[in-house]
Amino acid sequence: MSDSEKQSQVTQLGAEFNVEPRRIRDSTATYPSSNPLESIDGHTDESSSSDISEGGVKAYLTVFGAFLALFCTFGQMNAFGTFQAWYTTHQLSTFDASTISWIGSLQLWVFFFSGGPIGYLFDRYGPRMLMLVGTICYVLSIMMTSISTQYYQYILSQGILFGLGVGLLFYPSLSSISTHFVTYRATATGLAVAGSGLGGVVFPIMLQTLFERVGFGWATRISGLLCGVLCGIAVLIVTTSESRGKAPTHFAGLKCLKEPQYMLLAAGGSLVALGCFVPYFYVVNYAQSLGISSHMSFVVLALMNAGGVFGRVAPAILSDSIGRFNLLAPTSFVAGLSILVCWMFAHTLPTLIVFSILYGFFSGAFISVITPCVAQISDIREIGMRIGLMYSIISFPALIGGPIAGFILDFNHGSYNGMIIFAGTSMVAGSLLIFGVKFLINPHLLARV
Repeated sequence: MSDSEKQSQVTQLGAEFNVEPRRIRDSTATYPSSNPLESIDGHTDESSSSDISEGGVKAYLTVFGAFLALFCTFGQMNAFGTFQAWYTTHQLSTFDASTISWIGSLQLWVFFFSGGPIGYLFDRYGPRMLMLVGTICYVLSIMMTSISTQYYQYILSQGILFGLGVGLLFYPSLSSISTHFVTYRATATGLAVAGSGLGGVVFPIMLQTLFERVGFGWATRISGLLCGVLCGIAVLIVTTSESRGKAPTHFAGLKCLKEPQYMLLAAGGSLVALGCFVPYFYVVNYAQSLGISSHMSFVVLALMNAGGVFGRVAPAILSDSIGRFNLLAPTSFVAGLSILVCWMFAHTLPTLIVFSILYGFFSGAFISVITPCVAQISDIREIGMRIGLMYSIISFPALIGGPIAGFILDFNHGSYNGMIIFAGTSMVAGSLLIFGVKFLINPHLLARV
């Protein structure tokens, strides 16, 4: 079948649903020259982000597929605090908090670090095969976790293999969205990333309930079977836009390492990531240290992720109107400030719930808006590589953030104050660097960036 016949079929299908894609120029994109049609490397190309299809049936199915993938993967990753609290009193009760947290930190590091290679493969081959392999790795990791008994087994299965499976599902699905949307790119990404927040609400409560009813092994296996089905659906419906153009045949995306905007965003994102996941890892243990029941402690984590559902969607929608960097910087700042002000003085269940919801909301914006920010300063043909490389850079602080927090906690003999200061100040410092990116792009304070 010729390309023209394929395009005709897509157009007819879109007409039936009254959702024909529109070709539209990105009014928020940043270009290195005065010619708005030039791509990031200075060569005019119709496949740049200034001329891609906006929306359509395949685009909306891609958003839904990414939602399902992130519900399972990043959603369960956000629920690692459930596993950490369980391991502390069961399988790994002889290990300290810092040692156990290496499992969750390895998840994050492998997930983030794999972004560069996965992004390159996405640019060359598209999402389907990567997501299929990711689904296999992801489900296998959960099944192996369910039968693990030793610390090194959890490191291999729930740390390394799980993180790789998450990366193979996360990056292709989100990068695919960026090829379908320009004007509403952050909105579409936010809707998809909301799946991770919803998963973070469902999995802590579901797992804790199943742990007590059917035991750790079967509880973990049930979650793996559920995720296998949902990720399988995602593999079938996530696609890239046909107007995206051919990917470069080499690592052209690495030139972003010489771009001040990209590298300052990477530095700011790294500092934010250093502290961002600390509350997700330790809020359950913190609640239990206050004498709050085990059940309500997991509810606190679920509420943090519930706040993240709205935090991933509402700021993303708003950022398409006022500018993506205009949202990313202040929300990261407020998230760090909420740790320093709210968590520091949350000594009762009601105050801890308030902190959890607030932090979940503002930290969720970082997760959903940073990807459109990278896309905004990128050539659409290199978008997978540049997004993935950004996460690879962020992987190292994400790896050490949890263990550093655990070390500070142990060093202070169970006092959480030092850990809270560490997490909050790193996020505030990172947000200030992201403000710097905004002013590099446009020095005017009220500019839509």
